[in-house]
Amino acid sequence: MALKSFNPYTASRRFITVLDKSHITKQTPEKALLEPKKRSGGRNNHGEIVIWHRGGGHKKQYRQVDFRRDKVGVPAKVAAIEYDPNRSSNIALLHYADGEKRYILHPVGLEVGATVQTGEAADILPGNALKIRHIPPGTMVHNLELYPGRGGQAVRSAGGAAQLLSKEGDLALVKMPSGEVRKFSIDCMATVGQVGNLDHENETFGKAGRTRWRGIKPTVRGVAMNPVDHPHGGGEGRVKGNHPQTPWAFPTLGKKTRRNKRTDKQIVQRRK
Repeated sequence: MALKSFNPYTASRRFITVLDKSHITKQTPEKALLEPKKRSGGRNNHGEIVIWHRGGGHKKQYRQVDFRRDKVGVPAKVAAIEYDPNRSSNIALLHYADGEKRYILHPVGLEVGATVQTGEAADILPGNALKIRHIPPGTMVHNLELYPGRGGQAVRSAGGAAQLLSKEGDLALVKMPSGEVRKFSIDCMATVGQVGNLDHENETFGKAGRTRWRGIKPTVRGVAMNPVDHPHGGGEGRVKGNHPQTPWAFPTLGKKTRRNKRTDKQIVQRRK
């Protein structure tokens, strides 16, 4: 997979790069695996904006992705690789031997026609899902469960991969993509391999319109506002020296916000 650029026949075309989608084998999604996706525009049930700079953008339908990987012992064939507008990675359509169809995250190296499996009998190959107790140390994995049976919640975005470092007793140490080393139960499921679509992070939108197509609205800088609108506002000319704050004067830009003491004991080494 690579990035495509264009001849600069307009000013914005000069900077636009798009992902080469030659590896995508199916253009229309599986109808039975679609759900409607309602847009909130960043508003809560009182109509107040709680997530700013969100709204508009293209309509999307949600693809039901199988994060649990609970069809143990039933082999499946990769029927197609598809684009998913709801995530940075691509998805693979599986046809199981019992006739069921499911989507999974598409890992690097999984081709159409390959067979994937779930359970301890599965080989250590991209796309196969096993409990951590059956995965050898040193293996790169993704789609990790934080709690057994809950379904994969960690390491799901494009290019993501965690490394299983060691196992001792009922716990395993896993190095996350951020550099954090974290404890996991050996009964948690994980999928072998690295999430595909590696060039996603190198794509440049090139113009404001492409950002709006994704439902992201423009952000006005605080220093460009008046004092009544933002703590950074006002002043004759540019003013330095203000601590970075939100419009409501909460510290931001580097301020640590983690307050989940309940799971602190799971973190062996903080991310860099």
